[in-house]
Amino acid sequence: MTRAFIFPGQGAQTIGMGRDLAEAYPEARAVFDEVDAALGEKLSTLIWEGEQDDLTLTRNAQPALMATSMAAMAALRAEGIEVGRAAYVAGHSLGEYSALAAAGALSIGDAARLLRVRGEAMQQAVPAGEGAMAALLGLDFDTATAVAAEAAQGEICEAANDNDPAQVVISGHREAVARATEIAKERGAKRAVMLPVSAPFHCALMQPAADAMAKALAEVDMNAPVVPLVGNVTAQAESSPTVIRTNLVAQVTGRVRWRESVMWMAAHGVTEMWEIGAGKALSGMVKRIDRAVATRAVSTPDEVKAAAAALDA
Repeated sequence: MTRAFIFPGQGAQTIGMGRDLAEAYPEARAVFDEVDAALGEKLSTLIWEGEQDDLTLTRNAQPALMATSMAAMAALRAEGIEVGRAAYVAGHSLGEYSALAAAGALSIGDAARLLRVRGEAMQQAVPAGEGAMAALLGLDFDTATAVAAEAAQGEICEAANDNDPAQVVISGHREAVARATEIAKERGAKRAVMLPVSAPFHCALMQPAADAMAKALAEVDMNAPVVPLVGNVTAQAESSPTVIRTNLVAQVTGRVRWRESVMWMAAHGVTEMWEIGAGKALSGMVKRIDRAVATRAVSTPDEVKAAAAALDA
């Protein structure tokens, strides 16, 4: 069985995530300590004991989710499972940084600092209230992009996340996105709902954040990942640090091509995907993309042990 390790993005965060891993595995606890040290604050206390609203702030959610994914990876390593047991790594939006840290391309500390910059820059790129995102459910990608284009009317309204065959998230100016939800319903969408997000991610309005990330990424050491990264903006495997760095900048304004990424991995022999970190949202998407691909959640000590047992069987 050929597997990929996949890493969740924003929206999966919950208070308490990763705490059982930290209590069960000193190696996982060390990950949270490393992130705390890199940021110069006790992010772990917020993750485990804070308020959900504070954790959901983009500047906090992004490094917090990466820390939780890396804690799960550390637990897997403690059970003898290295990232090299996967053929590919991939992550959804911020999860791409988790994937790169898991594959040794970035240090955990650098990933935390980059995600803090990324979160703050994305939050500040558009004044509060001017941008929005919406999920269009039950429309294919081509129809959803046509809806977004029709709704733009001189404003920005773009496909931001191509998540699975029946879920496309759009992003842009609030009025344009609101228009798109109404048009989507007329075009047969099962649902078209505005999302509770603080900024319009993955669209042209994020250009100031892309500029900030270009500067931040230029100052960070990056190694070639020990297994290839299937990137959000290309939906194919990449191993060159130069290419990956360029793509991480493009990813801020570009579309997350998750559906295509899963299809690419399946076409290249992947038969199982392990979702490493908080939640199970990606596993659901994978099932809707290709039911032949098995999924496994790895976010608790029991799930880590079950994954190790499955590999040893």
